[in-house]
Amino acid sequence: MATSLTACSTAGDILSFSDVRPWERGTLARDDMQLVNDALEQSVDDHIYFSKEASTGGSSVQGGGCGCN
Repeated sequence: MATSLTACSTAGDILSFSDVRPWERGTLARDDMQLVNDALEQSVDDHIYFSKEASTGGSSVQGGGCGCN
């Protein structure tokens, strides 16, 4: 019984989410914390992805999904 309560308590601690505080945002916004920290590489990857998908989105370019932007 005690083991299951401890396991539930530990699982609850691991799965709990907390808000990001304003003073923590600076740490998360650093270049070395980004998934891809090279803007040119990200631009090329986006171009290849959206060319294959024949759509554009999320980059402030409006298109109809036909790939003829």
